Amino acid sequence: MDAQDEERPLIHRLPPQDETTEFTCDGTVDISNQTALKQSTGNWRACFFILGVEFTESVAFFGIAKNLVTYLTGALHESNVDAATAVSTWIGSSFFTPLVGAFMADTFWGRYWTVVIFLSVYVIHVFLSRFFDKAAIVAPYSGGKGDTSPWRLCTVSQVEELKMLLRMFPVWASMVLFFAVTAQMSSTFIEQGAAMDNHIGPFTIPPASLATFDVISVMVCIPIYDAVLVPLARRVTGMDRGLSQLQRLGVGLALSAAGMAYAALVETRRLALARTGTPMSIMWQAPAFAVLGAGEVFTAVGILEFFYDQSPGGMKSLGTALAQLTIAAGNYLSSAVIGAVAAVTTRGGEAGWIPDDLNEGHLDYFFWLMAALGVVNLLHFLYCSMRYRGNNTTAL
Repeated sequence: MDAQDEERPLIHRLPPQDETTEFTCDGTVDISNQTALKQSTGNWRACFFILGVEFTESVAFFGIAKNLVTYLTGALHESNVDAATAVSTWIGSSFFTPLVGAFMADTFWGRYWTVVIFLSVYVIHVFLSRFFDKAAIVAPYSGGKGDTSPWRLCTVSQVEELKMLLRMFPVWASMVLFFAVTAQMSSTFIEQGAAMDNHIGPFTIPPASLATFDVISVMVCIPIYDAVLVPLARRVTGMDRGLSQLQRLGVGLALSAAGMAYAALVETRRLALARTGTPMSIMWQAPAFAVLGAGEVFTAVGILEFFYDQSPGGMKSLGTALAQLTIAAGNYLSSAVIGAVAAVTTRGGEAGWIPDDLNEGHLDYFFWLMAALGVVNLLHFLYCSMRYRGNNTTAL
């Protein structure tokens, strides 16, 4: 290499695109942190390992999550309010821990080794506020010598990456209430099911098992979405994906509000029947789980795609963690709302909306409240999405 080659920018010395087609061109690296070869890394061989890890983790986590409220109210004799709050807080804390994994993956170990070491811990670390622009301003020379502190000076690219994350924050905030709604499937829905007739012929249906309709809905809706909805939407929008990322998130938010409205109607009917001594079949809960499951197809998947696609190149793990953090924040919000509702509605010695005996309360009012919050949240999201300008407008 001559002197001119040494002075020439590196990008000019890279081979043309068609000479490196055996390598991935999207920043993917192998276990040695080298540019990955298409033929020898990744593909379905890697997917099977990822799916296997996720399957075993999900069996353990959701097996506990869906039955925990029943254990707390039955074995530990906690009230419905305390049990629902505890479960939501526990789930929220579980999805908050990926912050550690994201920091380690983006800063030190990379994604593969972070998964190997922590296995189920993923993502995040984010700073907010536009005033961080001043971090890219070099202070006047003071005459001293020494190393530059990264806490006192940031590069312009770091500041711009921070701005990209800040622009995503309003969308992130809109997703929090969605997961506050879906948190009811692990708390108040289970308590509602425990107050219903759970016998179907000779079989007894545990209230937590109704959550399988959430899973079934996801498994059914995904192929229907790909095979039917995408082609139909493509004709209208002209987009290859049918719906943009933000449009899919909006559909999911609308379905979450609809699911809570249905649950409120079921609870209203259940209370009316309970006063006559006639139990209501637990299977009436199935559509609520199914509608919320359909909402997860649009929102839970869409939020991962949105944050991964819109995050800066060096902060993809952080972007994925932001999506996970909405689940944590949503469950914390659910705990806060349930606690606030219980505190307000039990004043003056009243039974409240969520008493231990749901026949004496008004769980339907709580569901209507969540549905109304869902509608307001949808309107907030529509406003934010119209103002959002990302780094890949074709996907929005």
